[in-house]
Amino acid sequence: MRRLDKQFFRDNFLGLSLTLVGLLSLALSGVFYVNHRQFGRFALASGGGLDGADIDMLERQNKAYERIADAVTPAVVSIQSTQVVKVQQSPFTMDPFFRQFFGDMFPQMGVPRQYREHALGSGVIVSPEGYILTNNHLIKNASSVDVLLSDKRNFKAKVVGADAQTDLAVLKIDARSLPMASLGDSSTLHVGDTVMAFGNPFSLNFTVTRGTVSALGRTEYHIEDLQNFIQTDAAINPGNSGGPLVDVRGQVVGVNTAILSGNSGPGGEGGSIGIGFAIPINMAKHVMQDLIKSGKVSRGYLGVSIGPVSEDYAKEFNAPDTLGAFVQDVTPDGPADKAGVKNGDIIRKLNGQTIKDNTQLQMAVVDMNPGAEVTLDVLRNGKPMTIRVRLGERPENLSATAGTSRGSREGTLKGIEVQNLTPDIRSQLGLPENVEGVVITQIDPSSPAAEARLQEGDVIESVDRQPARNVIEFNRLAAQAKGRTLLRIIHQGQGLFVVITPGDGGDNQ
Repeated sequence: MRRLDKQFFRDNFLGLSLTLVGLLSLALSGVFYVNHRQFGRFALASGGGLDGADIDMLERQNKAYERIADAVTPAVVSIQSTQVVKVQQSPFTMDPFFRQFFGDMFPQMGVPRQYREHALGSGVIVSPEGYILTNNHLIKNASSVDVLLSDKRNFKAKVVGADAQTDLAVLKIDARSLPMASLGDSSTLHVGDTVMAFGNPFSLNFTVTRGTVSALGRTEYHIEDLQNFIQTDAAINPGNSGGPLVDVRGQVVGVNTAILSGNSGPGGEGGSIGIGFAIPINMAKHVMQDLIKSGKVSRGYLGVSIGPVSEDYAKEFNAPDTLGAFVQDVTPDGPADKAGVKNGDIIRKLNGQTIKDNTQLQMAVVDMNPGAEVTLDVLRNGKPMTIRVRLGERPENLSATAGTSRGSREGTLKGIEVQNLTPDIRSQLGLPENVEGVVITQIDPSSPAAEARLQEGDVIESVDRQPARNVIEFNRLAAQAKGRTLLRIIHQGQGLFVVITPGDGGDNQ
């Protein structure tokens, strides 16, 4: 037996050795795995990753976000509105012959049909007395509005007031001592700031997402009449509308209102693709206060049609750059007209604040109250001057879109056919008696004027600041127009300046 055992050991020495090595390796790897799990922070640090201080900083940051969520969520509400929609029945359903054969199959024929349409969204409590800020499109034409609080209490809400131009509304519920959100200052926001969006996306109540401010002053999508949106990549989805957008101070800086989705465009039913829009809270404060006070919104009114300052306008009107708002037209007897503002003025400052573009000026004016006196710094043909204007009240039906340009002779104005402005034509175009000029009857599609988007029916009042009161005067001025040419026109009742260049028809802003 002993010899056999020695022989067995000799024959299997290599296998036993490999087995022992394998077991030892496995044991060592297990020890390393346990140690790696136990001391992972130090393993990362030795490998050039996060050290203890970095992780502590991230943990403190996470705790800060948690505190913001804990503070704001109690002030967020879920809103469900109900609208009764009537459906027009087919005339066949009331026909006796039809009912004779199909009456039993369709027992409700002859009864007006209606169904209930529901809208789900969000809101934020802005006072302990039960006032709630939300979107107008959530409650528009609603027969009833229900509000769910974070503590699961339900209330019927009353619509205090709504403003279609900004898509804002204020609700009131019969409750006291409610948690309210702190309202911040949206003018302090910067691109890149961290923000958090609260709301009830897809009926997932009291959801929080986090992102950054992607852009400010967005106006491209014409979602509302008055718009100056905050763009964010914090996930905003259907159901988030009306909820608060909050900064790192835990203060509301915006009201979520629309998304750009992959299949439906702004405000549609598609999901978030990282482009959401919120109404700045500074705009919302004015609307909210007016709605609570009187049920309607009063806005300042300057009485000018404005557009951006293009490079061509800057050259023609002797401006050093393209900053400011270009006055395309002044409303007769409006506040600006009475104060002395003229067509072609470039408004550079409002109350000492530099105006970057026409949108900034428009938002600043509508955020003021009627009767406020403002100071305008303007350039008139390169000459600086100061004009004081007492604002009027903005008409409710006034479109918020700033005035923009529409922009067999030789020269710049070739291809334009005109005729005198007769009383019949003046009546057809709805022009007042003080308008003088020539009306465009035909435009060569390949002409610079066509490229500048002049149209048949436009009235040309002047060429390079010289009046064109009839065809003779226009022909004389057109013969002199060899380079960049400035026209003053009336397009669909709106006075505009249009710059035309021989090559491409000029810039139209």
